[in-house]
Amino acid sequence: MKNKTVIITGASTGIGKAIAAYFIERGSNVVMNSSNKENLQKTYEALGAPSNAAYVVGDISQPETGQKLVETALEKFTSIDVLINNAGIFSPKPFLEVEAEDLDLFWNVNLKGTYFTTQAVIPQMIQQEGGAIINIGTVLVDHAIDGFPATAPLTSKGAIHALTRQLAAEFGKKNIKVNTIAPGIIRSPLQGKMGIQDADSLAGLHLLNRIGEANEIAEAAYYLATSNFITGETINVAGGHTVGHAI
Repeated sequence: MKNKTVIITGASTGIGKAIAAYFIERGSNVVMNSSNKENLQKTYEALGAPSNAAYVVGDISQPETGQKLVETALEKFTSIDVLINNAGIFSPKPFLEVEAEDLDLFWNVNLKGTYFTTQAVIPQMIQQEGGAIINIGTVLVDHAIDGFPATAPLTSKGAIHALTRQLAAEFGKKNIKVNTIAPGIIRSPLQGKMGIQDADSLAGLHLLNRIGEANEIAEAAYYLATSNFITGETINVAGGHTVGHAI
């Protein structure tokens, strides 16, 4: 991945920040995105304001943000080799309390953001005769939890899982690989935003009896970015969450 160009959405905190750091350290050219300008600037500076990185502030639910990411990648680094659709939002709410604006919010950011950004990069990947797209889903799509009502975000994430498979089919002959990473419970600011004070208390959801670290998602993303014979797959990085539970 040295000198390859990687676009990462939602790169200012948590998993996205860890993925950006992982690729930057290994010599990739990274274009980081977030809708939060202050957080994105702080992250860029915290990473050492590296010459092999740039950032673009913008809401990925708007198609123009994807176009700006493409323009920045090509202007600064001349190629687009990998897209990591990490940006997303997630919070629980009982099904009977979900309103139209809740569905709109999750579908706009999670699904439309992934959809529009992917639309923006694929023409360049076709021109380059190859590329890799990595979507971030969740193990909860295939492994629901009674005590965690989250139909609104989960339906949007489930759509991303389906989108992955269809894009893999449509663009496989163009040598564009499309896969999903489905994380389990990962240590990140997300837990605090959902009101979970002690993320480690959820360790029992995983057979390894611990929660995951953001760097472990970054490792999986790097693997999929470099793989030439994996497409249309959902890779669970979840410590055995979908297999069983530790009690």
